[in-house]
Amino acid sequence: MHERMTSFWFLIVPLIGLLAAAVACGSAETDQDVTGTSPAALGQRVEIDGGSYVSITPQELQSMLSDDDFLFVNVYAGDGGEIEGTDLSIPYDQLAGRLGELPSQHDAGIVVYCRGGVSSVVAATTLVNAGYTNVWNLEGGMTAWEEAGYPLLR
Repeated sequence: MHERMTSFWFLIVPLIGLLAAAVACGSAETDQDVTGTSPAALGQRVEIDGGSYVSITPQELQSMLSDDDFLFVNVYAGDGGEIEGTDLSIPYDQLAGRLGELPSQHDAGIVVYCRGGVSSVVAATTLVNAGYTNVWNLEGGMTAWEEAGYPLLR
């Protein structure tokens, strides 16, 4: 009988620990991205030194465009067209010197995109380092936008 009780506790104690961990994780508040939307619902948070931005797909951007509650910035340094609804065109390498053209409220929503997604990562990082807390980046840029079947303005 004593051996069965010992075996019982060897099984139960770890199970109780696992159960407690599962309950604790399940009851914790869900992390929210910089927009207040659940990360699973829209975008992927990207942590960088000094803060974070949210990387979004073309489909997620398309759904956001109907709200138009953000500044939409093309940071591509070349002439490759733009996505309809673009508010500003500021090359990524000039962004730090042109912050005066952006909202003074650092919690204002700003979505950046470029041709292929690399320059806009630099731009998103620049904005986060400048103190902006609601920054979004179109993953894959205009190339991904077109591949998803959405048009560019030329």
